[in-house]
Amino acid sequence: MAGNTPQIRGCSVKTLFAALLCYLGSFVIAAGGEDAASEFRAGAAIADITPQRLPVSMTGSFQDRQATDVHDALNARCLVMESGDTQVAIVVCDSCLITRDIYDEAKRRASESTGIPVSRMMTAATHTHTAATAVALAQCHPDPDYLEYLTAQIARAIERAHARLGPAGAGWAVGEEPGEVSNRRWFVKPEGINADPFGRPDDRVRTNPPRGSDLLIEPAGPVDPEVALLSIESADGEPLSVLANYSLHYVGGIPPDQLSADYFGEFARQIGDRLEADEEFVGIMSNGTSGDVNNYNFVEPRDPAAPFERCRQVAGRIADVAAEARASIEHAPVSLAMMERPLTLGVRQPDENELERAREVLAAAADPERLNMQELYAQETVRLAEGPETVEIKLQAVRIGDLAVVSIPCEVFAEIGLEIKERSPFETTFTIGLANGYNGYLPSPRQHALGGYETWRSGWSYLEVDASTKIAAVLYEMLDELAER
Repeated sequence: MAGNTPQIRGCSVKTLFAALLCYLGSFVIAAGGEDAASEFRAGAAIADITPQRLPVSMTGSFQDRQATDVHDALNARCLVMESGDTQVAIVVCDSCLITRDIYDEAKRRASESTGIPVSRMMTAATHTHTAATAVALAQCHPDPDYLEYLTAQIARAIERAHARLGPAGAGWAVGEEPGEVSNRRWFVKPEGINADPFGRPDDRVRTNPPRGSDLLIEPAGPVDPEVALLSIESADGEPLSVLANYSLHYVGGIPPDQLSADYFGEFARQIGDRLEADEEFVGIMSNGTSGDVNNYNFVEPRDPAAPFERCRQVAGRIADVAAEARASIEHAPVSLAMMERPLTLGVRQPDENELERAREVLAAAADPERLNMQELYAQETVRLAEGPETVEIKLQAVRIGDLAVVSIPCEVFAEIGLEIKERSPFETTFTIGLANGYNGYLPSPRQHALGGYETWRSGWSYLEVDASTKIAAVLYEMLDELAER
């Protein structure tokens, strides 16, 4: 993994082979045709995805919350890159979760107007917990009019970025900020383990245990402190866009009735300020592998903060790290390639006894519109029993010079992302989570065995236990193929 070792165009040296790849990048054949690094072009743009009417349902809690005000705008931020006859679009949306059908339709519309193949478009959500609901999940229900607006605006972001294509250079770098990430799954003393919503007492870890408690033993997994970034510069040396990646779930600390892009949107503003960029600059923060990571300090709890204060602080620290890392980059034309592959995975289904129990729990619910935790998971059990036994997901890998970006449509655990970085043949690699759809949490098999909230079978945790292993195997194949070209 990248660290404080020597840099080649902003990348740390892992092997002589990888350095050679970086040097020869201009001569690589890209997916889609002959690549010519000297013709590298890029464009970036933003489209507003803030709901046009309030109140509106927000996703981020089990029960519905209504937003009555807007703290800061929600946006779809897009970077389009072109090298030879290969074009790639990356869009990151200020949303908690977005379904694949919304992304697919937005891509279809944008492809018709720009000519970019839908298989060369990567779309993702940031996972802010204060955005309008876009996925019918738990007890949150999206507004159909908003879903149409969201779809149209994602397509519009791609169209606008494509229209701004111009000669450019690219570079990449990695910094670190370990102080803002904590694994939220902890081994705790036996008295700190409660029965799960299905009545089983066999969890070995607890998610978000009491902070500063003597129940705490140790975290159940690692964190990824890296701040990875792709920097794009115009032909005249002006900052055009920065696509950053940090493995932090979200920050929060926002009034419960206000829409906000959380620290992701604040980073986009602050990185532009750090670089003294003009108003055309597009800062983008993507969510990495943060399925088991948040911003709490469990051992030494922080003092309470004013609304949005923590978002500003975290965004500021990450912007400082990103700006410092970017200063080492030598921007230059690079080669470009992208691959996309489907993967079919199994869905964890309840057995007959579990289904019968779930129906009994739901029948006894006092208020079907305000289900408690046990009732909510009973509802999810019934829904999964009525759903398909398999699901197809979309995996992607992009090469920009000797930087690789992969995408997974899940809330990916940190240890999985760290393994991908270590296994990748590229100098710098990062994963964009919650991409091209939403298929729930992605724990490793080891984490499944430990139990805990992220493994409880539901609409937000349903993939087969070995899903992460199968996903990683496909990504490794794609990365190796991209490196061999």
